[in-house]
Amino acid sequence: MTKRIAVLTSGGDCAGLNAAIRAVVLHANTIYGWEVIGIEDGTRGVMERPMRVHPLAPSNFDGHMLRRAGTMLGSVSTGDPFAFPSPHGPVDRSEEIVTGLKDLGIDGLIGIGGDGSMQILDKIMQRADLPFVGIPKTIDNDVFGTDTTIGFDTAVTVAVEALDRLHPTAQSHNRVMILEVMGRDAGHIATHAAVAGGADVCLIPEFRYSIDGVVEAIQSVGHHGRRFSLIVVAEATPKSDGTQAMRPRPGGGERYGGIGEWIGDELEKRIGADVRVTTLGHVQRGAEPNAADRVLASALGVHAVDLMAKGKTGRVAVWRNRGVGDVSIEDVVSNKRPVSADDIVVRTALGLGIYLGDVPLAHQP
Repeated sequence: MTKRIAVLTSGGDCAGLNAAIRAVVLHANTIYGWEVIGIEDGTRGVMERPMRVHPLAPSNFDGHMLRRAGTMLGSVSTGDPFAFPSPHGPVDRSEEIVTGLKDLGIDGLIGIGGDGSMQILDKIMQRADLPFVGIPKTIDNDVFGTDTTIGFDTAVTVAVEALDRLHPTAQSHNRVMILEVMGRDAGHIATHAAVAGGADVCLIPEFRYSIDGVVEAIQSVGHHGRRFSLIVVAEATPKSDGTQAMRPRPGGGERYGGIGEWIGDELEKRIGADVRVTTLGHVQRGAEPNAADRVLASALGVHAVDLMAKGKTGRVAVWRNRGVGDVSIEDVVSNKRPVSADDIVVRTALGLGIYLGDVPLAHQP
């Protein structure tokens, strides 16, 4: 009997999502003869009536789609269906999604998302009594059980390109250039970019630091005859007193933002440095996927379909030790993957003399 599966993207967008969708459709259709249904805007597409879904076939994927940034299916990163916002307070709308999935007549779902999306999707699929396989994507690279996630490598590439452009202008004017990059819960983008982009200071949420330490690092560079510095900071890095730099949301609430400006102000006050701050923001999400992300997305998409075919559901397709594997969704949603002191990139940064703050002494070079 021909199977019918659905695929959706959930959470923040990143480079490589279309490559993953393409891999799912091509492998499911050409190898297994399955039908594939695309669900628009994550779970929102089956929450609404009429449902916003459409069939996907190999003919939908020319060469351009492999290269295209974002997601052809759309995505949402707000509105938990188990506590969906309403004028009267949060309401549980998960049953509308369960009903929609059953009405589609699908035999399983492949969801491309981060750990938060995986948790929601797994809970919904258990209620629907339908198989579910996840594919990890996030530029933050903080999903447990996988060496890397879709979108991370491209985001790092964008950050390094920014540092490459800041370097000559910093050198020309003897300035301190601060680059604020994304990193909601972890500093993987910042540490990789700092090493690859030749930064002098890298500040991330995982390690405490002091402005005095940053000042000392900048002055040390000056002692070696260089009159400019490059600093990379992750957006979720707190101020040196432990409080967060936050900005108000137009619709209420707050979001991360402004740590780069805060550090710049402190340096200008302490040493009178000529500081400029660049915040990359969503530029890191919108780039066309590089080769590494295209290969990763394609490999994980193919593997996710194979897991579904073998009946290995409730799993997340992952990349480990230069090959594909899988871990349980329970492990993914129950664990985090922050930057650790024994991370090879951290050790490399320390070996290069990059100031990272108070990294445990046992891991200092």
